[in-house]
Amino acid sequence: MKNTWDLSLLYKDEEEFEKDFVYIKETIIPQFSLLAGKLNETENLKKYLLLEREATPIISRLGMYCSMKSDLDKKDSKSDILLQRVDSLYSQLIEQTSYYQPEILSLGKEKIDSFLKDNPEFSDFDYTFEKLFNSQEYVLAKTEEQLLSYFTSLQQSGSSLYSKLTVADYIPKTIKLSNNREVEVNMANWTKLISESDNEEDREKIFLSLYSYYDEHKNIYAEIYNSVLQSQKAEMKARGYKSILQEHLSSNKIPEEVFLNLIDVASKENHSLKKYFQLKKEHLNLSKYHTYDRFLHLAKSQKKYTYDEAKELFYKSIDHLPEDFKNKAREATREGYVDVYHKLGKRTGAYSNGGYDIHPFILLNFNDTLEDVFTLAHEAGHSIHTLYSIESQPIVKQDYTIFVAEIASTFNEHNLLDYLMKSGTLSKEDKIALLEKAIDEVASTFYRQALFAHYEYNISNLAIENKPINHQILSDEMKKLYQMYYGLDIEDEKLKKLVWAYIPHLFYTPFYVYQYATSFTASMLIYQNVKKGLPGAFDKYINMLRSGGKTYPINEVKEAGVDLTRRDTFMSVVNYIDDLVSQLENLLND
Repeated sequence: MKNTWDLSLLYKDEEEFEKDFVYIKETIIPQFSLLAGKLNETENLKKYLLLEREATPIISRLGMYCSMKSDLDKKDSKSDILLQRVDSLYSQLIEQTSYYQPEILSLGKEKIDSFLKDNPEFSDFDYTFEKLFNSQEYVLAKTEEQLLSYFTSLQQSGSSLYSKLTVADYIPKTIKLSNNREVEVNMANWTKLISESDNEEDREKIFLSLYSYYDEHKNIYAEIYNSVLQSQKAEMKARGYKSILQEHLSSNKIPEEVFLNLIDVASKENHSLKKYFQLKKEHLNLSKYHTYDRFLHLAKSQKKYTYDEAKELFYKSIDHLPEDFKNKAREATREGYVDVYHKLGKRTGAYSNGGYDIHPFILLNFNDTLEDVFTLAHEAGHSIHTLYSIESQPIVKQDYTIFVAEIASTFNEHNLLDYLMKSGTLSKEDKIALLEKAIDEVASTFYRQALFAHYEYNISNLAIENKPINHQILSDEMKKLYQMYYGLDIEDEKLKKLVWAYIPHLFYTPFYVYQYATSFTASMLIYQNVKKGLPGAFDKYINMLRSGGKTYPINEVKEAGVDLTRRDTFMSVVNYIDDLVSQLENLLND
């Protein structure tokens, strides 16, 4: 149990789970349905809001339990059935409450403001109402909202199909390397295998053994992605958005210039990134630089980290920060709340999953590398954010947006890197390794995510224009952007054009990835302010974490000291990587 999730912390057994499931299905949902058409009466509006307060943490707990149970073993059909049941229950809840927004809007803002003034016990709903009235033009009439609610499950089918094909049906391949060693290549270990290989042909073989799966199913992946795009397009047209981008930005009032400035800067100001790839090619004596060669290291460390050592290293890196923050870091990584190691069928990658008044859980696929230490610090940042939000906000304001979510995670990474760089025990090789790590972080979190966001933007516009979308078109667009961002022609690299099928966020959470880049930018500047000791800098940062979802995220970030609407804010990342690459070049040539 030490390094696995203890799901009894959510439900002690499935009987307890069923009790909540039945309560939502047979008590809560019918009570919601009885209030349809009656919210103009104050007492009925009160009943609705009380029901929402009660239902929100229960449905969140149900969803967390079954989704996490499924993520532990995507091949387990019993867990899959449980997940489908909760998805269906959630769809029923959406259907039976679809009248809510149109009815509230019909009452008018003046009446709602009066209601909140006369009933201060419901003041925690003020931001919920504010958001609703600000997005009024995209809310449909009652019957139309109800009709759209019937398609909730269908809109989620693309991500579900992707998960089935990529995880549940996936069978790893075994290959023989040049030294006659046989290895199984899977989602969790392929990058590590490449990083440890000195043989160019072996690296290509490892890469192709993974990507051959996408090649074998490229038509299916393209059709699944097209279904995701068409679902977004249908929602866009039904609600009257001018673009799929606007559909994803408007509810949180993210100005479009934030997105457009990001991809403009990242696609044009990347000379140091291209120089870095050239440095790696020269100093690693590569005949040609391939995208998977990014996992090769200019300075190799044989150091392995156990999970316990990783935790201790993370704790030491934050030792200079206030006690409350350190306590939350330890609470985030408490036994039972972290599932550490890869298993066949377990979801790949890493995440922190929390809910309303629910302690967050962390999923890892720990592989004993320094990269995994940074991943632990990253996910712990999310959990710390959740703990601050739960502690500081009422239930309806605890759910912070994705736009601010990645700030806490990457703040921890900046801090961990700085801690290691300042340790005073670094050799030249250590300094090269950490500079490389810092540059790789900018490359993967800023440039790579901006590239994928740019890709989503371009492909979504093809969908809006009713252009055909198949695997060739999807791959050609990726080829174009890799040339633009990296100066690399991936036409010569077998199967790399299929990277769009490899990126789960494109299927699970469209227009999510740009927020990695915006958050990296914000956290870098916030961390620099903290590091410089600017008065109140850390307090402003913690206040942002405490804010949860109480206001628009662009305002939360601005209050923490960063204005993401400005192009020069993103240029600060360009200046940062310019400096890092110069330092690396000097060390390599010293």
